[in-house]
Amino acid sequence: MLDELKEKKVLILGLGREGIDSFKFLRKIFPKKVLGVGDRLEIKNLKLKIKNLIKKDKKVKLHLGKDYLRALKDYDVIIKSPGVPAKILRKFRRASQVITSQTEIFFENCPGKIVGVTGTKGKSTTASLIYQILKTAGLKAHLIGNIGKPVLNLLFSATPNDIYVYELSSHQLFNLKPACPAYRTGRRQAGNRPHIAVLLNIYPEHLDYYKNLKEYANAKANITLHQKKDDYLIYNSQNKIVRQIVKKSKAKKNPISKKPYLQNIEAAKAVAKIFKISEKAVERAIKKFKPLPHRLELVGTFKGITFYNDALATIPEATIAALDTLGDGVETIFLGGFDRGISFRNLAKRILKSKIKNLILFPTTGEKIWREIISLKRLQPTHHPPAFGGPLNPFKAFLVQRAKRTSFSSSTSPCCSGAQYMKDAVKLTYQYTKKGKICLLSCASPSFSIFKDYKEKGNLFKRYVKRYGKNSP
Repeated sequence: MLDELKEKKVLILGLGREGIDSFKFLRKIFPKKVLGVGDRLEIKNLKLKIKNLIKKDKKVKLHLGKDYLRALKDYDVIIKSPGVPAKILRKFRRASQVITSQTEIFFENCPGKIVGVTGTKGKSTTASLIYQILKTAGLKAHLIGNIGKPVLNLLFSATPNDIYVYELSSHQLFNLKPACPAYRTGRRQAGNRPHIAVLLNIYPEHLDYYKNLKEYANAKANITLHQKKDDYLIYNSQNKIVRQIVKKSKAKKNPISKKPYLQNIEAAKAVAKIFKISEKAVERAIKKFKPLPHRLELVGTFKGITFYNDALATIPEATIAALDTLGDGVETIFLGGFDRGISFRNLAKRILKSKIKNLILFPTTGEKIWREIISLKRLQPTHHPPAFGGPLNPFKAFLVQRAKRTSFSSSTSPCCSGAQYMKDAVKLTYQYTKKGKICLLSCASPSFSIFKDYKEKGNLFKRYVKRYGKNSP
């Protein structure tokens, strides 16, 4: 399968989840081969189980710490983990080297059918729902990739009857090429393409990782660019960038055009139809499906207020989709986070069309969104928000109308409050939100300005909602 690697010097770059899986996989195939392993972390900073794994292996060559990339020149094949940006390798690699990935190796050698799912938002939910439908129908399905299991060690037991629902990030798709020359046997198997590709949407994201939006979109496009005429492409016909990519695909095209909150279901149904799964089985699977955490997750109703956790909404388009889903019941929304320099104009327009009364704003984009709203409607705040970096000083600044408003009367003008800590933000929610209304955490920005990641943000939200929902805040 991978015999050509036997004579090559191989470096596994990155000791995260995929890197360790790659190491275990290659060690099973080549028990006596020297394998290189590189990571920016020093050995003392690695997780204990990773440290133990590589320490007991007598045939591993370690390249750890800040200068780990200098080792690239000594290897023929680099198996790059998704978290390692391709741009940082350019300075150190040789022209003759092959840069490949777990995803590429799996695609090239998998005997089963692959359903690839990608998109800026919605891919985890869609992949999980497709998997649920296939399992309910009695098919031999596996959920792999970002949300499921690492993939390479599954190749040892893979058969033509297996179906792999593969959630694919742009990082995993970036290196996908028509063929992998480092270990190609001459026998074309699955090829570097999914039999069914699902392309949900593309919005500006990960622009700290890629040179620009075009490079990011090109990575996403790899899910379909190598497909053949007997493959399938299910795509969102309402997304402009997706439509441009679709023109270059040779696959059979299946457009979906529902509203964002229905696209996951429509995409999953389209996959089910290709596998000839009955509508009854599909509906049964959809009814049993449990939404994933931090993705418009219903936290519950406390003190008459219904709370939704949409912590994974790290771009404005995701927050707009959440508002479209929940409708006019949303009275309070949490916004703001790390500033990647993207526009919040469309989000501000959507907020002004809604019946939202309370904006609870986190640094640093919270104030940016607030000022975008002011700019759009030519509104004048009664006073400026407090400095986000200092001690919390909750405020309520009513936006005073200068020009005629279409969606709000003067008595229902939106108000905004600054918050630096989640517990204080939740206290403000209980203070200002009316019973029977909705509070939505959907920040339209990445979490890492004041939170470790979206999971920490969402979990803190749920914790304080429940704590203060039972006691007086």
